[in-house]
Amino acid sequence: MNGTAAAAAASSATSTGVGGAIVLAGGSAASTSTSSTTGKKVQSGGILVKRSDSNTSNIPTPKWHAPWKLSTVISSHLGWVRSIAFDPTNTLFATGGGDRVIKIFDLAKACVAAPDALKITLTGHISPVRGLAFSERHPYLFSAGEDKMVKCWDLETNQVIRHYHGHLSGIFALELHPTLDLLVTGGRDAVARVWDMRTKHQVHCLTGHDNTVGAILAKGTDPQIVTGSYDSTIKLWDLAAGKCMTTLTHHKKSVRALAQPSFENTFLSGAADNLKKWVGSDGRFIKNFTGHKAVINALAINDDGVVLSAADDGTMNFWDYHSGHCFQTSATVAQPGSLDAENGIFASEFDLTGTRLITCEADKTIKIWKEDERASELSHPIDMVRWRKKCIAESKRRY
Repeated sequence: MNGTAAAAAASSATSTGVGGAIVLAGGSAASTSTSSTTGKKVQSGGILVKRSDSNTSNIPTPKWHAPWKLSTVISSHLGWVRSIAFDPTNTLFATGGGDRVIKIFDLAKACVAAPDALKITLTGHISPVRGLAFSERHPYLFSAGEDKMVKCWDLETNQVIRHYHGHLSGIFALELHPTLDLLVTGGRDAVARVWDMRTKHQVHCLTGHDNTVGAILAKGTDPQIVTGSYDSTIKLWDLAAGKCMTTLTHHKKSVRALAQPSFENTFLSGAADNLKKWVGSDGRFIKNFTGHKAVINALAINDDGVVLSAADDGTMNFWDYHSGHCFQTSATVAQPGSLDAENGIFASEFDLTGTRLITCEADKTIKIWKEDERASELSHPIDMVRWRKKCIAESKRRY
């Protein structure tokens, strides 16, 4: 190819390049031409190289969030605290633990560590309580444990009024449907079971996972049930048919946590490899939240777009949900008298206002966190240089 022909080819190549100029690099010939679209000098006699000019344009700007700090520690359980749920009025919260009991606390009194914060202790399970949920339409609390039992408690009489029998092994997750009187449980028998709350009958047995179902989401729109499993897959289910719509195989490790925000139809999954954000309607992948290198046991999202990922080693990462920016990394501290190894976090939840965060931990405590009200954008600025470097590095990855 002579110099004129090469320059013409380069000019036509640059005119069709989208998102970056295509230039000829490494040539020995001295002839140059000017691209008609970019106005840049192009050297002839080399190979075509696509230079990406779009790295800087697709970096999302993170929203500033105040850092979170420890406010209160409650020592009440006699075993690992494994589950938590808030009631619809935001006045109570319940925790379940390895000591086989469910404790119900007054939220306002617990936040100031009042001695009378504990309202009642419910006994009945014979193994650790792994799932809790308050009903929005009834004075009911649902609980599930490793004893294969699902119980419905009447909070006016504080007694069990219904049992749901069918699981063949321990239950690890429990979720209530937001609009229907349905209850979804999943566990070590690798299935998610959908129960009619009132008749106690099993409506569906959602089979397909190869390992323990460790996390469940229930939504008002299709797919109405999302399950995460220790077989490292996430399945989206058609509730009417009881069939799997989509299987997401992106994770390389067990999916132990799922969370969804109230403000958009997306959801977040957490595993030991990273966190992944998905479109809620069809399971399309949106982005990775990378940087939390630990076994993620719990995820929580508040209305302000703050995400907490809490891990088995006690590390806590706080993220901006929209951009994926990690604005705080911290670690819980095991209470005095505990082993240093007992700093794992098993469950976490924001209260309904999003201003208080409660974590359930391996040192048998319940910890309440709040935003640092003295922090500002001047005292805790966003490290934009580091964020840009991270975004550019991830955009250059080939997967």
